[in-house]
Amino acid sequence: MYSKELLKGTLKPIILQLLSENEQMYGYEIVQAVKSRSGDKIIIKEGSLYPILHSLKAEGVLKTQTQVVANRTRKYYSLSAKGKKKSREILAELEDFIGTVQNIINPQTSLS
Repeated sequence: MYSKELLKGTLKPIILQLLSENEQMYGYEIVQAVKSRSGDKIIIKEGSLYPILHSLKAEGVLKTQTQVVANRTRKYYSLSAKGKKKSREILAELEDFIGTVQNIINPQTSLS
């Protein structure tokens, strides 16, 4: 598992990436997808996930739809039109940032 400090700035792009790949997802589904795709290295706690989802919804990046599944109410999240654009911007910025950090950490491989 990675430190909270390292994960703090990357959870939003991770969530946006998953939602850009899937038409809609509910909270637990997002948590499980991140856990699975990271090989159990990234575990998102509800206390971290839902504030991000609520913030993205307040910004107009996400829209929600409530459905009853097996007598349980689930809130599904999906990207709005604004969210699709914002997602591309944030993910491009993250990719650039990762490349920059890689250049700092291992300058020999970045020069080739």
